[in-house]
Amino acid sequence: MLKVSEILRVKGHTLYTATPDMPILQALETMSEQDIGSLVIMDHGELAGMLTFREIIRHLHDNHGDTGTRTVRSIMDDAPVSVSPNTSADEVQRLMLKKHARYIPVLDGPTLMGVISFYDMAQAIVSAQAFENNMLKAYIRDWPSDSEAASS
Repeated sequence: MLKVSEILRVKGHTLYTATPDMPILQALETMSEQDIGSLVIMDHGELAGMLTFREIIRHLHDNHGDTGTRTVRSIMDDAPVSVSPNTSADEVQRLMLKKHARYIPVLDGPTLMGVISFYDMAQAIVSAQAFENNMLKAYIRDWPSDSEAASS
């Protein structure tokens, strides 16, 4: 069974964070420059929340495109669903669908290990299915025919 730790190992460990007191405009610039859909919000070394394009779009809509002087704290999700490195990929899929979460932080106790995105999950599932497909094709290709079995 595929685990979150395996997905993170393949994905790599690049992680973008911000603080709750960062101006929204600065967070938006970071997300745009790095071509990412979320920032992990850390406060004194602990997970304080998540900021995704969903919160930013909602804020921009409500404020007619003006970020003002407000900080990330005012719009971040301060109670994001999280998983552990031992969580199964099936459970992550279930959580993402149930909670409408496109990004889920991975915590090993209080330590942030990374973020799993909906894209990461799709990529892992496609890779796992391709591997299984190749294994099944190899198994079928090597299947003994009736004439080979009878002559043995």
